[in-house]
Amino acid sequence: MALNAIEWKTRTNIKPKINPLQKTVVNEHPLKVVTVTERIPRKIFGSQPSTGRTTPVSTPASILEPLTLALKQLDPLSEFTMQEIDPLSKMAAERDVTDAISSVSSKVVDDNPFINMEPWASRKAGILSKYTTSEKLSIITSFLAEGEKVILKAQSTAVDKVQHRLEQLDCFEEGSQRKLDLSQSEYIGRIEQLNRELVSAWHSEQRVKALKIAIQCAKLLADTDVLPFYPSKFVLITDILDTFGKLVYDRLRMKADYYKPGSSKAVPLPEDFTPDMVPPSAKETCLNWFYKIASIRELVPRLYVELALVRSYNFISSNDCPDALKRVTDMIHGVGNPLVAVYARCYLCRVGINVSSKKDHCSFLIKNFTGFLDSYQHLFSRSVKHELHKQNMHMSTYMTLYTPALDFILEGAVCKVNDNVLSDLINTCSKLKNSSLILNTIMSGFKPTYIAEQALEFLNMIGNCTDDGIPLHLLLRTLGLCLTICPPPTEQRKQILTIVWKYIAQLHNPGDYITCTEAWVPYVVQYFSTREINAMLGDIIDHMVPNRCYEKYYSELKLIIGKVVSHIPDFELLLVMDNFLPLIDLFQQDSVRVEVCKNILTLCNNETKTSDPVITNTLMFLCSVLHDSVNALTPEDEYKQIGEILCNVVRKVDYGRDFEHQLNFYVEARGAFSNIDVVLAELVQCVNSLSVNTRQIVKGIHTRKTGDFVRACAAYCFITIPSIVSERSRLELYLLSGQVALFNQCLGQADACFKAALAMIPTLEDAPAKAEAFLISYIKTFLSTLLVVPDNPEKGVLSLTRILLNVLREFEWNKQNCGLGTIYVNVIDMLSVMAQEVYPYHVDKVESNDSLYGSDPKFISEINNICSIVVGELLNLLQELGSCRRQSQIAVDLFVRIATRGDLNSGPVFHLALNLWQLSLKNGYCDVKYMIKTKDYLRRCSATNNMLQQLVQKMAVPQI
Repeated sequence: MALNAIEWKTRTNIKPKINPLQKTVVNEHPLKVVTVTERIPRKIFGSQPSTGRTTPVSTPASILEPLTLALKQLDPLSEFTMQEIDPLSKMAAERDVTDAISSVSSKVVDDNPFINMEPWASRKAGILSKYTTSEKLSIITSFLAEGEKVILKAQSTAVDKVQHRLEQLDCFEEGSQRKLDLSQSEYIGRIEQLNRELVSAWHSEQRVKALKIAIQCAKLLADTDVLPFYPSKFVLITDILDTFGKLVYDRLRMKADYYKPGSSKAVPLPEDFTPDMVPPSAKETCLNWFYKIASIRELVPRLYVELALVRSYNFISSNDCPDALKRVTDMIHGVGNPLVAVYARCYLCRVGINVSSKKDHCSFLIKNFTGFLDSYQHLFSRSVKHELHKQNMHMSTYMTLYTPALDFILEGAVCKVNDNVLSDLINTCSKLKNSSLILNTIMSGFKPTYIAEQALEFLNMIGNCTDDGIPLHLLLRTLGLCLTICPPPTEQRKQILTIVWKYIAQLHNPGDYITCTEAWVPYVVQYFSTREINAMLGDIIDHMVPNRCYEKYYSELKLIIGKVVSHIPDFELLLVMDNFLPLIDLFQQDSVRVEVCKNILTLCNNETKTSDPVITNTLMFLCSVLHDSVNALTPEDEYKQIGEILCNVVRKVDYGRDFEHQLNFYVEARGAFSNIDVVLAELVQCVNSLSVNTRQIVKGIHTRKTGDFVRACAAYCFITIPSIVSERSRLELYLLSGQVALFNQCLGQADACFKAALAMIPTLEDAPAKAEAFLISYIKTFLSTLLVVPDNPEKGVLSLTRILLNVLREFEWNKQNCGLGTIYVNVIDMLSVMAQEVYPYHVDKVESNDSLYGSDPKFISEINNICSIVVGELLNLLQELGSCRRQSQIAVDLFVRIATRGDLNSGPVFHLALNLWQLSLKNGYCDVKYMIKTKDYLRRCSATNNMLQQLVQKMAVPQI
């Protein structure tokens, strides 16, 4: 098996098998990400309720094709481990939920008028973030010290037990308490601690202590020492009360054993139980809870704690719950502070909605709103003004504290009233003095369709509001948000805009102006032409430029630009506006400017092509802002995102059949985006596509002009590729560009690209394992191309193949993996095919070596010499490997090549094949099934080859 004893001879009579490809015409790419359209509710005025309208939003479906999963490197088992529960449990749970929903869905839709109402849970985050304070907050409690002493003594009778609990309540009323002055974050921490104390006390069977904590929390809602924080405090405290109410309800239901008719086995009460199912003991326990609540001396905590437990009235009687809601509605008239009263009404409506699903039980909702109207003038009383003066708060700021509560109350009331109620409320509002708060609440609470129909009347009322409540710009903002969702009658739109903009133009405070304008931008963009939009943008610039006001309102300006871009379907109309780029120039801070440009280009990411020079220049300006922001500190995700945006812009510019203009654009883009690899790679791909399109147009017959053009394209690629940092990208693009150049008969350019690729291989700096895996695949593709590349007459026979073999020797291969052996086997495949009279495939109008040499004996001899060298190298590698499984695999692969492609009539080749077969069987590392199938295959191929038959007869196969 020595190298000098081997003389390879290639069979030259092998006929290629040509398998025609089946083609199927499709409309869409099979791996394109599926998108689904969902509808999301639209909101107005920050924490205001949903308007009832929805907006379609296209989002990527959760179904990913296998290739995408492979790219994400997520195997199914890894995905299962990332889930909270195993797939079978998840499927079972989903089926249970689906069955439960399907069984009650029709009933819920029929009985629950609040099905489309925005839930309170989605409002809480907005309230907590909006209503904050930097002042100290007071809290009085006896549960936040190191702990309280609980005296336990035996109670022999039920009377003693009740008396002991009453003593505990009295002790709570008279016991020592602590007053703490805390910051907002400390206050929130104390409230959360109270919540934990309540739950802990309950689970440790200290029911009275849990009640005392709930009472103390409810007492905090009577305190308005820090008005700006009151809505947030309401959210925090009512969460604790909700927890307490649920604990009581769940315990009562657990104690209420229910015996089905004819059964002696107790079962838990069903969800939709009736009072007649509840045993007397559970009813008595429930009554005891309400007796304890009735003993609370102060009105506010008594109201709140009863409301927290109002659901438990269902254990006593079906009428007690509605009656309690009506009774507490009247009792709230006794709360003197209007802010405390309105939030008490809000909590009543919130718990009432949860326990009342029928319309005939929802009269308390409209009664609470009208009850607020009855006491509305108290908001402007002397005591309130004194409190505002004491806390240095303006009346307009004070009015905004009411909006979360009033919006929730009115939205709940609107769910069950008819359209005539709007007219009645408008009439009531017009008769009230200082009606700005009520007017704003009506516009926020009612459906935009009702507001849009009477938009002019609302504008008239807004103009007549002269009080210091909700300011003019907020009223206009609320109306604008309504009209953005639901347009007014067509004949009124221009009149409305004229009136509104007259009011907006009078706003001298930049903050008020930009807040109001932001709400009206979608209205102008949706229903008016570019002339009005451009005028609006100019007006914004005029108001923001003086004194550099724009620096304070970057967030509002970003929202305005986002709304303009998202609502204009034709991107070109936007970019040709005179005031659009000047508006972008207002963003002087680099980070903000980059974010704005990124949002604009992302929102305008459609498939529309453009060749307009103004549009192109504008796009290039926006892209240059993004490109110039990239530096060594840019995060990888942002780098990829910016690169993808720039690639989309490069693909968007299309000059059609004007290929020279297109190439000039790519040259300009290369100079502008030289720091981002993915963009340079995209440009190379685009230029290669341009070259291919040119060839298709001329049908492969180039004129002098088209020939010069495709050579210019090849030169562009050859010059651009070295600027790319990624070595793998450079290798792949060199090969691709060489293939395209060969396709266009640019043999010199193709030869240069292939040589450049080969020169890069020894310098790969990837991890050895990754580099070898990539190189094996890459060299296979390179060899398939190399088969049809004609030899350069100035460089000699098979010059590129010789360069490739020399390069492979220089690369540092892992000897254990023997990746070089795999490549050598493929080199033998390529050289054996190259020795045939006709190659299995060709490049159109390019003469390959089969035409140039015509199976000349000198050419075949040169191929045999190279094959002999490669086989000798392979044998040396096998010897270095030693006895192992990898040696067996390489040996059998080389054996198959010799048996199918070598000339077995040559004695050394025949004996080499037989020795390789025996080597693969040595030491038991071979795949026995594969060896058996290999022998069967060679037996079928040996029908016309006597030497192959003799070889098959001498091939020993081990038993399985």
